[in-house]
Amino acid sequence: MTDLPPPSARRRVSLPLNWFGVAPFLLFALLFLFLPTMHIVLGAFRTPAGDFTLANIRGLFTPSIMNAFWISIRISLVTALLGCVAGFLIAAAVTRGPLPKPLRGFALTFSGVASNFAGVPLAFAFIATLGRLGFLTVILRDWFGFNLYGTGFNLISFLGLTLTYLYFQIPLMILIITPALDGLKREWREAAETLGATGAQYWRMVALPVLWPSFLGTFALLFANSFGAVATAMALTGSQLSIVPIILFAQIRGDVLQDPHLGYAIAFGMIVLTGLANLVYIVLRTRAERWVK
Repeated sequence: MTDLPPPSARRRVSLPLNWFGVAPFLLFALLFLFLPTMHIVLGAFRTPAGDFTLANIRGLFTPSIMNAFWISIRISLVTALLGCVAGFLIAAAVTRGPLPKPLRGFALTFSGVASNFAGVPLAFAFIATLGRLGFLTVILRDWFGFNLYGTGFNLISFLGLTLTYLYFQIPLMILIITPALDGLKREWREAAETLGATGAQYWRMVALPVLWPSFLGTFALLFANSFGAVATAMALTGSQLSIVPIILFAQIRGDVLQDPHLGYAIAFGMIVLTGLANLVYIVLRTRAERWVK
């Protein structure tokens, strides 16, 4: 009878096979996340000749770039807040409300698709719908006598970009907050009703405090998601709306404003803001998971 190797030897043999399965992910993350990030961070503090400098960081505080950051932050805050509120109400309706059960599956499936629908296709969809000759604009004008653009509305504006971003912000909120809503135990509501609490009191005093970390964490994630979006803004507004991703694109790929190292500094600023937002999301998500358990 052949003797089996000791358990420690078997573990040493199986370890490389386990790591082999995750190797493609690690390689992908190294090549397309960590190495580019390090290149951007180092480039933000270098001159074209390779010397150390803080001039690129000081360039972030010029009025045009500061204004672009402020516009991007405002868009991100507004779309994150509206996306959280609307997404929470929809998710609560399909998970906790008396709606038909198949509607939940439809809402989650649509949200999974819509949350990843961005870039040129999304911009074209909104131009075809709410552009000056979009079908909804034409219907409102010809059938109801309402001139949408006569009210001052413009799709290529802060409001237009906000509406466009909400198309993927709301579904993302639905996908993230639904598991948290499912984690609300039925016994909590039964206990609250036994003690004489109304439905509004249950949500205000029991459910919302439990969901609050998840809500704030998702708000931070939606902020980061909106702040880093570039393809949709580029396709929808071109260079007519000065936001950070468009300024970054102009510095790195533009023919007139090309300054790659200033672009690296802008990208570094974006990394810091989105990194902080994602850190807040991770911390609050961990706290929310502990509450549910």
